[in-house]
Amino acid sequence: MTDFLQQLIIGLRLGSVYALVALGYTMVYGIIRLINFAHGDFIMVGGYTLYFTVPILLHSMGLPAWTGVLAAIVICALVGVVVELVAYRPVRRKGTSMSALITAIAMSLLLENLAQAIPAMGPNPRVISDEIFSTAPISIGGVSVNMAAIVMAALQLFVQKTKLGRAMRAVSENKEASTLVGINVNRTIVTTFAIGSGLAAVAALMYCAQYHTVTTTMGSMLGLKAFVAAVMGGIGLIPGAMLGGIVVGIIEALVTAYISSSLANAVVFLILIVMLLVKPAGILGKNVGEKV
Repeated sequence: MTDFLQQLIIGLRLGSVYALVALGYTMVYGIIRLINFAHGDFIMVGGYTLYFTVPILLHSMGLPAWTGVLAAIVICALVGVVVELVAYRPVRRKGTSMSALITAIAMSLLLENLAQAIPAMGPNPRVISDEIFSTAPISIGGVSVNMAAIVMAALQLFVQKTKLGRAMRAVSENKEASTLVGINVNRTIVTTFAIGSGLAAVAALMYCAQYHTVTTTMGSMLGLKAFVAAVMGGIGLIPGAMLGGIVVGIIEALVTAYISSSLANAVVFLILIVMLLVKPAGILGKNVGEKV
């Protein structure tokens, strides 16, 4: 029983990373119906930002190690905005949904290969400093709180209660009508990319806290599993992304512990296939008929 509870804790920690990445997926999909497969590589950008900035901030500037996370959020947000402006926006204007999907895959490969071509990064894993993980856990009323749960709650409140959040929901429903009521659609989309990409930096922190290494390809499988989590929970739904991430993390941990670590990925993707057959809208999604 103790071993089972330990595996559940491991699954929750891993699922929290998937949930944060899935939140980025679901925000972008919810507003422009694009599966941003480059989102996993934003985590790689955040991981390397932590690797390079933490020693400088800690030893040269005398700042706390956790301030490296703030730098990672800024860098990831900038990369996300540049990707949207340079790659996705032109395709949205002149391309199709298929060309947008291909562009997303191409951007993922571009970021990975570009990182490998930079001498300071390269193909070899880099060990990140343990000092950034020495900060006390977040607690409310003496109870430790999961960072992913805090982010999800904050995003849900942001989308539901703020003016920009309402603009995001309006754009996701109807871009043309949003323009008519004075919403700047392009600015709303760029802001969504910035927020979603910033979440990747927080996910990078949680990932590095578990594995303490960064590689140029770390975002590939991580991004795919987060995509599975987003679809499983109900892509486009913020609580669905959180739920899907936790489910995927627990499944992976239990399969690794009790069946085989080599089968963990296969089982995750198999469950996705079953989910698409049984409930394609996801756990929290609603099947909506399409008029033809």
